[in-house]
Amino acid sequence: MIIKSMELKNFRNYEDLKISFDEGTNILFGDNAQGKTNILEAVYMSGTSRSHKGSKDKEMIRFGEQEAHIRTIVVKKEKEYQIDMHLKNSRSKGIAINRVPIRKASELFGILNMVFFSPEDLNIIKNGPAERRKFLDAELCQLDKIYLADLTTYNKLLNQRNKLLKDMVFRPELGDTLPIWDMQLVDAGKKIIQRRRKFIQELNEIVHEIHYKISGGKEELLLSYEPNIDDSFFEDELYRRKERDLKLCQTSVGPHRDDLKFSIQGVDIRKFGSQGQQRTSALSLKLSEIELVRQSIHETPILLLDDVLSELDSNRQNYLLNSIHDTQTIITCTGLDEFVRNRFQINKVFEVMSGKIVEKDSMDQD
Repeated sequence: MIIKSMELKNFRNYEDLKISFDEGTNILFGDNAQGKTNILEAVYMSGTSRSHKGSKDKEMIRFGEQEAHIRTIVVKKEKEYQIDMHLKNSRSKGIAINRVPIRKASELFGILNMVFFSPEDLNIIKNGPAERRKFLDAELCQLDKIYLADLTTYNKLLNQRNKLLKDMVFRPELGDTLPIWDMQLVDAGKKIIQRRRKFIQELNEIVHEIHYKISGGKEELLLSYEPNIDDSFFEDELYRRKERDLKLCQTSVGPHRDDLKFSIQGVDIRKFGSQGQQRTSALSLKLSEIELVRQSIHETPILLLDDVLSELDSNRQNYLLNSIHDTQTIITCTGLDEFVRNRFQINKVFEVMSGKIVEKDSMDQD
């Protein structure tokens, strides 16, 4: 799987841009705040219909404009796809695949598979549970459209149930409808718990081996799924906590409170691991994503590295760079020193300056 080219019109700080990528390693370098990450954001949008930053559509439209356009050409299993996305100030975005408009953004998932790695991802282990749930959902939604549908349903039901709990404070008679929402919430929630459990089992086999190699055979990493409630007890516990939920005006039990545990030699590194262990484990997790996607769809996903190398020591840099030789990769950085130092093959180099991109001579450091 590769991205052949991308066109941007009035997206972020780009007025009109056309860029063609190599199927190997592409470097975007330049000073901070010039627009490097905006390119990766546009790629991520093309695969998921949303920003990796959580930005709203109107925030990604160039200042003073009413619309923005992203066009991405993707080749997957020898078939070419054209993904067009129109972002609008006052209306929902329009998306077309091969010039045919789609009705739901979920129809986009699965065409462009990618792994996005930013400095923030290095903190996934020491940060709160929400970050780890976000990781679970982002990866599963790419790989499993049924999970995406179940998660969308669950989140809608959760919001509706929470609204009902708030409304019941002033209108207790609305409580007659609560069992209906509970039944639907439990049904969707059970499916999410079961799929997350299976996913962690699959991921564990891959991440264990990768981490063992990165740590030089010194550490064995184990991932453990920590559901807030077992699926077999979800219905009973939701009923038991009804009075508490009414007081809090929110649902206190369910997969929206799940977590993921990282252990090395039995020690929970979320709490007791060194920063080095946490960062190495985060790197192992990202590299595991690549392999898991490859096994699931029999295609190698595109790797997006947003200024990550500067955050890693030389050993972790080397392992990462040596692991992506068969993956189309788009890397942002402030300079090329780390690549020259590692004698790393570069297929295309682009300098980014104030929303303009200039292609430089490629560098092959053999």
